[in-house]
Amino acid sequence: MGEVGGFKKYARAETPERAPQERVADHREFVRALPLLELQQQGARCMECGVPFCHNGCPLGNLIPDWNDLVYRDRWREAIDQLHRTNNFPEFTGRLCPAPCEAACVLEIDEGNSVTIKQIELSIVSRAWEEGWIVAEPPAVRTGRRVAVVGSGPSGLAAAQQLNRSGHWVTLFERDEAAGGLLRFGVPDFKIEKHVVERRVQQLVDEGVELRLGSEPDASDLEEFDAVVLCIGARVPRDLPVPGRELDGVHFAMDYLYGRNRALATDRPAGISASGKHVIVIGGGDTGADCVASAHREHAASVTQIELLGEPPAQRADELTPWPLWPVKLRTSYALKEGGERSFAISTTGLSGDGRVERIHWVENSGAPPFAPVPGTEETRPADLVLLAMGFTGAEPRLFEELGAQASRDGYTTSRPGVFAAGDCRRGQSLIVWAIEEGRKCAEQVDAWLFAETSGARSDRSALPNFPASAHR
Repeated sequence: MGEVGGFKKYARAETPERAPQERVADHREFVRALPLLELQQQGARCMECGVPFCHNGCPLGNLIPDWNDLVYRDRWREAIDQLHRTNNFPEFTGRLCPAPCEAACVLEIDEGNSVTIKQIELSIVSRAWEEGWIVAEPPAVRTGRRVAVVGSGPSGLAAAQQLNRSGHWVTLFERDEAAGGLLRFGVPDFKIEKHVVERRVQQLVDEGVELRLGSEPDASDLEEFDAVVLCIGARVPRDLPVPGRELDGVHFAMDYLYGRNRALATDRPAGISASGKHVIVIGGGDTGADCVASAHREHAASVTQIELLGEPPAQRADELTPWPLWPVKLRTSYALKEGGERSFAISTTGLSGDGRVERIHWVENSGAPPFAPVPGTEETRPADLVLLAMGFTGAEPRLFEELGAQASRDGYTTSRPGVFAAGDCRRGQSLIVWAIEEGRKCAEQVDAWLFAETSGARSDRSALPNFPASAHR
């Protein structure tokens, strides 16, 4: 694969980005592509590993050495075919996945030297869209079976596309006014511009998927379908039980991000604004980083991000997370490169203000469970807007309860025959690459179940799941 000795001849090229002082002035994507020659050189660095650990690092099992080699040899049309064999939406993962495949690359044994897999993936699919190689692929034959997919995030989109291409009639339900789930309204435009999501949604529609927007079905709405796939995400946010939580100006991060994305899409003002305010973001993950970056673009007076856990080591600690595992190490997000402060090992003890939050109170902790407070480290900071980005606790239970279905961590079936679950609502909050994999694998199980129902003794509609009428209709 690639050029023999290419990994010694060419150095790793990092992802080009627009300068922070430039990109905070707009909401356009800030990541840029490498020139063609450099991309081919990066593909040349891929070795013919006896065991390509990148396959295992990628939840989708992407055929990474194959398309790296095809890019090196300037065979882009074949590269997108290889990429699509395992990944329905490489333009999503190429922008938003943290690239565990690169952490598992054999070259990453020398830390920081892995093949630039993510850049190559995004370049392949971008070229494919530009060349018109990505088109609708409707099935040649229909099975006559009808499947409802509830939720149009990455797992729902993947499940819907796979099931539709298997010949089933698929109806995709989305409660928001546009499809894409968190991709559409939870992730800012400067990470993924929304036309990128919309053109994939249009591909599904062109292939025959029925899209029902602004629709939050109950169990009775799903009675007409032969199978139901729940891809409703893990949208219940983790709260902060401290004094002052009830004050105005304290919000869940996703409420802020949804409002910002809707405001940009409609030119209507958002309900929550960081403009001119001292902003505190509680939580050090991707959602927290997106809040920090959004606040920068609103010209916040100051932005501070605090994290409960202690500061990780600067480099991969082999005694904790040896190669090829995802390394626990210090990373500086794109948002903090744009500005703001970050503090580790901070426990919030309270919020105060006269009807509206004005101050945050915290104490340093031990950095690891049980996060014992460090005496004498109490501190108070001004806070006009506090955003809670501490992750999610699970899926909203309503539809599971109405259907009498319980998700399983061991597979995509639920406790009710004919009802399946995939994505974050099944496995908990996770990566976009896992969501797509879940959707694909779940579609396989649904297809097999429908085939068994059709060819078995119980092939008539009356033998299929009879969902109870909803009490909330």
